[in-house]
Amino acid sequence: MRFRHRAAAGFATLLLPLAGLVGLTGPAQAAADSSAATATYAKASDWGTGFEGRWTVKNTGTTAISSWTVEWDFPSGTSVTSAWDADVTSSGAHWTAKNKSYNGAIAPGASVSFGFNGAGTGSPSNCKLNGGGCDGTTVPGDAAPSAPGTPTASAVTDTSVKLAWSAATDDKGVKNYDVLRDGSKVATVTTTSYTDTGLTAGTDYSYSVRARDTADQTGPAGGAVSVHTTGGGTNPPPTTGDKVKLGYFTEWGIYGRNYNVKNLVTSGSAAKITHINYAFGNVTNGQCAIGDSYADYDKAFTADQSVSGVADTWDQPLRGNFNQLRQLKAKYPHIKVLWSFGGWTWSGGFAQAAANPAAFAQSCYNLVEDPRWADVFDGIDIDWEYPNACGLSCDTSGAAAYKNLMQALRAKFGTGNLVTAATTADGSSGGKIDAADYAGAAQYVNWYNVMTYDFFGAWAAQGPTAPHSPLTSYSGIPTAGFTTADAMAKFKAKGVPASKLLIGIGFYGRGWTGVTQDAPGGTATGPAAGTYEQGIEDYKVLKTSCPATGTVAGTAYAKCGSNWWSYDTPATIAGKMTWAKNQGLGGAFFWEFSGDTASGELVSAISNNL
Repeated sequence: MRFRHRAAAGFATLLLPLAGLVGLTGPAQAAADSSAATATYAKASDWGTGFEGRWTVKNTGTTAISSWTVEWDFPSGTSVTSAWDADVTSSGAHWTAKNKSYNGAIAPGASVSFGFNGAGTGSPSNCKLNGGGCDGTTVPGDAAPSAPGTPTASAVTDTSVKLAWSAATDDKGVKNYDVLRDGSKVATVTTTSYTDTGLTAGTDYSYSVRARDTADQTGPAGGAVSVHTTGGGTNPPPTTGDKVKLGYFTEWGIYGRNYNVKNLVTSGSAAKITHINYAFGNVTNGQCAIGDSYADYDKAFTADQSVSGVADTWDQPLRGNFNQLRQLKAKYPHIKVLWSFGGWTWSGGFAQAAANPAAFAQSCYNLVEDPRWADVFDGIDIDWEYPNACGLSCDTSGAAAYKNLMQALRAKFGTGNLVTAATTADGSSGGKIDAADYAGAAQYVNWYNVMTYDFFGAWAAQGPTAPHSPLTSYSGIPTAGFTTADAMAKFKAKGVPASKLLIGIGFYGRGWTGVTQDAPGGTATGPAAGTYEQGIEDYKVLKTSCPATGTVAGTAYAKCGSNWWSYDTPATIAGKMTWAKNQGLGGAFFWEFSGDTASGELVSAISNNL
């Protein structure tokens, strides 16, 4: 029940396949300079009066590049209207794109991409990369400054904090420093200290610093320090608009993974989400049931493990994860928590539940609204894998069973509670989306968590290697319709409103071993080794053990030795969030918190770009 397997997905007409992008400029032979690099442009899609463009910067040299700047000219009438993964500015017809803090460094042989939406019909010309040619023949050797030290925080009050950091180094000299609060610049200073004011009492913030040299090259950000301002009893809700930002918290994560509810606070993630799905409750004997009573409401957390900083006692009425979630909601009252039932392992119980939907709904209501923890939960999530189709087992309840089940749940839980569901993303013809009445059930749910990941993996032990969460189709995709775009298109074609569809992000990668080919489509001998399960590894591990070297269908991939992995990074998540906004989707969700870094960089990528 750790992961949802084969949540299959298509919509090749929404966006052109990435493999079909037409490069309007191509890289020439790179020079022998150790810092050589190229910049190439491609038009991802074109709708007549506008287009989506994408630049790719590749390090063709033998030493790492710490930052990059791409410049180009557009003809009159053509302009950039929005951009992602780069800071894009203009002076007349001349456009400049500089790296973000998270994607400036490029290892030898690696590449990064940024994109933009444009108005007009023109193409770029007079390209420059770091002041030299985009074909790799003339790249200046001046290095960007190093990362400054991690800031230290002092004099923390309700509304201010003093920060200090060790200086960065640069061959030409450091000119100034950008102070970043939660990833956004709040000040530029010439000293190695800064006092940030105007903060909110009782609120979590994250600070880091980056340097700029006398040649106006910006280096990478240093480490981040977390700050919690004094006062306030609670944190105000973040500015989220109407977009859902939901993460799954697994009850078993408190064991081997040692990931507690408190980690949502220390990582800064709690301030950046709107909802939590607590996974999983069991479905058995036609009823909702407790999944793990010890983890749910019995385990005693020590003071250092507790959100409140106070240890549980032997005689308190409620302990375990439920009490920790209660403490989290007291600290972050904007967060809504849903209890998710089913999952890969426990979906076999839904067949009996579907035989008497009213009785099932009553049992779920009684459990979720148990007086011991009724204040913890704001609704119920159903994770049936899969109605009238096959998952761990095969269901034959019929196409109407799913609608009937969701109707009964809404009738029992009423309009004051959330009723949501995780769904397949199989957009293939005659696939899992076609097997059940998702459109009919949509009127009873607040939204669907469309599991747009696990399309491909090492259950196909010999490959071909493929991204497990492709956004769009591409040349050579193993199964047509197994993409995010195809799934969303099929749901919308059946009448499910886009606002009730959430895009799914996996905070992990899937991989094979015995692979000799760098690009997708290679053969393999089996699953790559994983910490908890063969063929799966957390993003926080893969980020350093096998850094991404390329992207396909909006998803990163890398080959390290004989292992081949695909996973999402902050950069690819930014692209997917932009796509989701353009499609009018209701938001995003992810599986699951513990796969992220200690600083919550993937959650930040979702929040910042959605």
